[in-house]
Amino acid sequence: MKFSARLRLVSRPALSWLTACAIGTFCPCADAAEAAPAAARRAELIALVRQDCGSCHGLTLNGGLGPALLPRTLNDKPADSLKAVILYGRPGTAMPPWQRFLSAAEAAWIVAQLQKGFPLEK
Repeated sequence: MKFSARLRLVSRPALSWLTACAIGTFCPCADAAEAAPAAARRAELIALVRQDCGSCHGLTLNGGLGPALLPRTLNDKPADSLKAVILYGRPGTAMPPWQRFLSAAEAAWIVAQLQKGFPLEK
């Protein structure tokens, strides 16, 4: 049996489903990769930003050794650039890399929170 004849035996819905699965497997969407962390991890990330980042950027994130991390100072900067700074630091400055402690999705979540106003610790 030729390939084209076998292909006709597969129903259109099944073929559509198989195509969608193949696309989903090889082209995962960014939203799934950067989903919000679980509630317990969010609490840890909030504490990390307030305490560890706050030691240089000010406990209220208004600036200190490092610049302010407030919406008015961050919203004109690309989120991907801010995420890269969090993950890889800034060589030659006091900004350390955090990739040993944070995933890319967690860094993206932190950036999103900083750009809209970081939540208070609970």
